[in-house]
Amino acid sequence: MKNFLKNWGVLILVLAAILLARVFVFTPVTVNGHSMDPTLSDGQRLISSKISKYERFDIITTKEPEEEERMIVKRIIGMPGDTVKMVNDQLTINGKEYDESYLDEYKEKFANDKLQNEYSYNESFQIQAENSTTFTSDFEYTVPEGNYLVLGDNRLISKDSRIFGLVDEKLVQGKVVFRYWPLTEISLIS
Repeated sequence: MKNFLKNWGVLILVLAAILLARVFVFTPVTVNGHSMDPTLSDGQRLISSKISKYERFDIITTKEPEEEERMIVKRIIGMPGDTVKMVNDQLTINGKEYDESYLDEYKEKFANDKLQNEYSYNESFQIQAENSTTFTSDFEYTVPEGNYLVLGDNRLISKDSRIFGLVDEKLVQGKVVFRYWPLTEISLIS
């Protein structure tokens, strides 16, 4: 009887530790939609860390400012205090130009065929692609303290800070650190 109670005690402690970690340390997230293609795909499952510090170009989970019950996955482009400018697909932050190599695949496709075959199901995308000469529309923002400018990697269809505005730091839920589904694509996200 003593071993039985000891084993149950260990099991309860393990379950309590897992529950506490789930509440305070990490959150499982599912990617919905194509706004992070090709970096993350629709239906992939991720782990988001609630205790990580955020840096420029991190992929985060956040509540959408216009629909706070909806969780979205985006990339931080502008940190608090940054002046972010995009002109002719060239990202400039605080006067320094940045190469967004994670966009190269889609920029090349866009230049060649405007991705129309890739997103033929999205009529509004086709209209936008046909009328656009750049992969990311031009903009300039200064990010106030306590906010982030976030963009999806698939800039042509992403609903992001260009549409719903800057994201208050209170809405950010965590930093994406791990992809666990599909099993063939398990990887750390950096």
